Amino acid sequence: MFGKILQFMKRYLTITTLCIGLTTTLLAQEKNTGGPQYFPMPSTGRTQLPYSEAVKLGDTLYVSGQIGNLPGTLTLVPGGIDPEARRSLENIKVILERHGSSLEHVVKCTVFLADIKEWPAFNAVYREFFKTNLPARSALAASGLALGARVEVECIAFVPPAK
Repeated sequence: MFGKILQFMKRYLTITTLCIGLTTTLLAQEKNTGGPQYFPMPSTGRTQLPYSEAVKLGDTLYVSGQIGNLPGTLTLVPGGIDPEARRSLENIKVILERHGSSLEHVVKCTVFLADIKEWPAFNAVYREFFKTNLPARSALAASGLALGARVEVECIAFVPPAK
């Protein structure tokens, strides 16, 4: 009788040890993947920009400010606020989609304008991109945007689970 109890205890301890080891491994993996993911800026020729295009933490994507530059360059689209606003929002759309989100999942935008008088013109373009589920938004005038841009937009978006 004592021998059977001893055998049962050995099996129980073996199974318990395996379960603890597996749980520890899974928790370590979860901890390693639970931190922020940094997505570097794509190449713009010789200039390496000192920030990430986006950072993902959990199911939230933080997109760095985007100006109206042509993709892969530091050249602004010509024509002022309208084309720059459109290009900056198109740049954001591409970044969101590259990292599993979309304009429909944007929850917050911050808009920096070189001239607050261009706020109505920016809004007209913005409405083309955000028709429903309007994100929370802040807009302010800034003294001097990168490359002499008229507008810069940054956003925060939800990243839904992959299907």
